[in-house]
Amino acid sequence: MTAPRIQPAALLQLAGAVVLLGGSWPVTRYALLQGAGPAWFALGRAGLSALAATAVLTLLGRMRWPGRRDLPALLSLGLLQLAGFFALAHAAVAWVPAGRTAILSNATLIWTVPLSLLVLHERIPARRWLAAGLGAVGVVVLTGPWSIDWSAPNLLLGHVFLLGAAGCWAVTMAVVRRWPPGLTMLELLPWAFGLASLALLPPALLHGTGAWPWPAVLSLLGIGLVAAPIGTWCVMQATVALPLVVASIGFLAAPAVGVLLSAAWLGEALTPDVLAGAGLVLGGAAVATLPART
Repeated sequence: MTAPRIQPAALLQLAGAVVLLGGSWPVTRYALLQGAGPAWFALGRAGLSALAATAVLTLLGRMRWPGRRDLPALLSLGLLQLAGFFALAHAAVAWVPAGRTAILSNATLIWTVPLSLLVLHERIPARRWLAAGLGAVGVVVLTGPWSIDWSAPNLLLGHVFLLGAAGCWAVTMAVVRRWPPGLTMLELLPWAFGLASLALLPPALLHGTGAWPWPAVLSLLGIGLVAAPIGTWCVMQATVALPLVVASIGFLAAPAVGVLLSAAWLGEALTPDVLAGAGLVLGGAAVATLPART
């Protein structure tokens, strides 16, 4: 039994997800530094994405009601990957540097290897075990646990939130592959973002709105109308088309994008361990997507 061939279109979608979602964290961190409330930023991001996806599908004449077959993917995407991920990651980025947030929130590999083996029963070739090892070591190096002040409770809680966010994403990836929907991923987006908006509304009402100067508003518009809907569509298309471990390792390239942009824009330190970790992560992504030997 040979590993399935990887289609170039799936790799392009994976690359789009990496660039758009990896670049979102420095923008989000910037908006929160300007005073935006994390809970309201998460709600605004989901709500604007729902509007954008609805407008696009209406113009294309492709708005469809989800059916029973779509429910597993719709519920996991709306409640876990979007609402759960947004809530946990946006709360964490208020305490954790944007580069580190991009790393841990995308570290789905921690969860997808056991899910791939136990739930999906996917065959994992030896080179992908190697890629998973490189990616995991890269995450450790990028995170730099030896340099974290673990006595700071908010910082520790932020890291726990980020691992939970990665878990939400990983479970959704497994559900979508195990129970593929009848609608396309594009047709599911308005409903998923709408469901996420409803789930994020109660916690937002319990927190202050914060300050919203124009830089924060423009950051929200850019993420909510462009990066989040297109990036999420790319993520789910890649999840359907690629083996779970390959998709998970590929998404680890998003932290490298987030780290580099955080260093260039927000002035976060670009140290040798950051460069080494980014190299390991990208190397793992490259090994994972090598074509199988015949």
